[in-house]
Amino acid sequence: MNDAAIPTEDEADDLPEQMRFRSAKREQLAGSGRPPYPVDVGRTHSLGEVRQIWGHLTAGEETQDVVTVAGRVVFIRNTGKLCFATLQDGFDTEHPAGRLQVMLSLAEVGQEALDDWKSLVDLGDHVAVTGRVISSRRGELSVMASSWQMASKALRPMPVLHKELAEETRVRQRYVDLTVREAARDLLRDRAKVTRSIRQTLDSRNFLEVETPILQPIHGGAAARPFHTHLNAFDTDMTLRIALELYLKRAMVGGADRVYEIGRVFRNEGVDSTHAPEFTMLEAYQAWGDQHSIAELTQSIIVNAADVLGGRQIETPDGVIDLDGEWAWLGVYPGLSEKVGVEITPDTTADELRRIADDHDLTVDPAWDAEKLVIELFGELVEPGLLQPTFVCDYPPAAQPLARPHRNGERLIEAWDLIIGGMERGTGFSELIDPVIQRERLTAQSLAAAAGDPEAMQLDEEFLAALEFGAPPMGGLGLGVDRLLMLFTGVGIRETILFPLLKPRREG
Repeated sequence: MNDAAIPTEDEADDLPEQMRFRSAKREQLAGSGRPPYPVDVGRTHSLGEVRQIWGHLTAGEETQDVVTVAGRVVFIRNTGKLCFATLQDGFDTEHPAGRLQVMLSLAEVGQEALDDWKSLVDLGDHVAVTGRVISSRRGELSVMASSWQMASKALRPMPVLHKELAEETRVRQRYVDLTVREAARDLLRDRAKVTRSIRQTLDSRNFLEVETPILQPIHGGAAARPFHTHLNAFDTDMTLRIALELYLKRAMVGGADRVYEIGRVFRNEGVDSTHAPEFTMLEAYQAWGDQHSIAELTQSIIVNAADVLGGRQIETPDGVIDLDGEWAWLGVYPGLSEKVGVEITPDTTADELRRIADDHDLTVDPAWDAEKLVIELFGELVEPGLLQPTFVCDYPPAAQPLARPHRNGERLIEAWDLIIGGMERGTGFSELIDPVIQRERLTAQSLAAAAGDPEAMQLDEEFLAALEFGAPPMGGLGLGVDRLLMLFTGVGIRETILFPLLKPRREG
């Protein structure tokens, strides 16, 4: 069974019979010369426009204003000589889906049209109704039909509207989710508002939006396992990009002093409530900037996005996140030392760190060196407790092979992870532009890859050649757009992605 054939749980038993009935109605429409899917229905007003123009009508007031409206039938009540239905039309980034009542009276449409309505229209169908705008005796703004036509016959039944859809159904059948659940429509609008806000913030600072390749011959820019494919035209193996970084930096070498891209990246890794194999990343690079100027930019991006969604205080089960409060800076080594009650420095040995992991019942890979252990211990022990915005900084070099060595501390790099609500939301660097040190870092990564590390970056000679032409000092930012939506809405990553990748359903 493919995804399109998956019914919701409540419909499963009745689906075959319901589809037979609906398919028969489709054939009846087509056989009588009434197309079940006409190309145009002559709509004159959206449902929202009708409410905006005639919303002042009082109970029982009628007009002679004739409109043609169209939408999906989400409620229907058929009585003897008078039928009622509620139509729902589409929505945009600012407005919820419009809803409006339509009424079909025997006196207005005639017996044949009324009988056809009762026999041919089901919940989920799209219909067009032409008639006068009135207010019912109960004060419900309505269109009193003089005629109607089918706009699109739904062959599958809608889910029961008063029952909550299971999460699996919501993400697997998002087209149904959007139809029946206002929260799903809200999230789609919120995502559009956030991405628009991000662009506005960057554009106002003279950043140039560019596009870089998704298919790449060498994977790099992050420590992640790539997806592999093959380009037949060149008979060469390719990967889907795991980051946007390396090509954006090529643009910086060419003189584009402020660039950004919002695009999909692909990482062939685990799937859980915070990770997806395909997700949206913002990366931005600023010439003559560093990790501090990039931190200020990141804060502005997030605060501005919060403003378009209604506020800078975010309620969570663990407390209120205050985006107007202090955005603290916390060094990895001091933060971990305070948590475990033992001073940890770049000189702390791997054996000592493994003992600390054992003391906290953490399982670590025996092959991890001291730098990797520090990074993992911090992520497990400290990061989940950082509710308020915190720039976790002064990492060991293993954390970010593309970051500059720290100007004030040996064996550290100028890089931070922004933790809000116990989760990484973004990362920033003072970017490494020295081609000699960069070659050393990428060579070490390449050797790790050759030794079997699937997440290690490859040696990218073209990128190194670009750096050898000279890149300006710069700061760089990576921000997960999906995780930003998770912060604002409190939902898992699958809910923030309109059509997330899901495990295939198996028949039987």
